Amino acid sequence: MNLSPHFTLAEFTASTKAMELGIDNSLPDELLDNARKTVEMLERIRAYLSKLADKDVPIKLTSGYRCLALNAAVGGKGASDHTRAQAADWVAPAFGTPYDICKALAPQVSALGIGQLIHEFGIWTHTSTRTPDGAANRVITISSAGTALGIQRV
Repeated sequence: MNLSPHFTLAEFTASTKAMELGIDNSLPDELLDNARKTVEMLERIRAYLSKLADKDVPIKLTSGYRCLALNAAVGGKGASDHTRAQAADWVAPAFGTPYDICKALAPQVSALGIGQLIHEFGIWTHTSTRTPDGAANRVITISSAGTALGIQRV
């Protein structure tokens, strides 16, 4: 089932960890609208990055929806937006590193409908449709040293 032109439900719920542990990570019907809104955000991001790069920039999801059991198994926070189908972790090597991506997206979070942008460990980009309660937490970097405001090299 396609959620959008470039994202399927299967890739939004895919998890090797869930397969390893025998966890059913199927998306509940009541979260389908959230999933669609999340991939619509990803479509806007993809279009924006493609325009900046002057070439097609595919986004590869590394984590989308996570049921509570899977979220706990991967060490996710209990209130993770992933458990509500409101977040995705991803890479876009055709554009650049996660740092490059986050630096390009940070000034555009409102225009692109990004509620939260996180540069995580220099390995992936996290985007959520939900805006955090604290405005300072909207654009952050998470590394082994902790959490820092803005997009930082790690």
